[in-house]
Amino acid sequence: MTHEALPFTVDLLASLLLVAGGAFALVGAIGLARLRDFYLRVHAPTKASTLGVGGALLASMLVFGWTGQRVVIHELLITVFVFVTAPIAAHLLVKSALERDPARRPPEPGTAPDAPPAESSPTPPPTPPA
Repeated sequence: MTHEALPFTVDLLASLLLVAGGAFALVGAIGLARLRDFYLRVHAPTKASTLGVGGALLASMLVFGWTGQRVVIHELLITVFVFVTAPIAAHLLVKSALERDPARRPPEPGTAPDAPPAESSPTPPPTPPA
């Protein structure tokens, strides 16, 4: 089995995809470690790791598709699976956290977000001093 060298453009594009994917994954890991609360922490790795894995899989599809060693359906299916499941999982995590955290819960429909609670009986206005 002989290995032929890839053309420079394919080599360069695959290298750029791998470096970009690694950079996105690194940014997601740093965001997971450094951001201040759960809602920010869940956002960084979801977006960044999805793009990081996508870059690595695109590079793999390019190289193995170019060399003709095998069909790239596996990488394509993994890419679709990751791009669909990661945002859905993050959405469900945030939705569950919002249900457990009453301070962050959005207001009920039809109520003003900053309105004070309604009183049962109105208070009379203060009388001016005599």
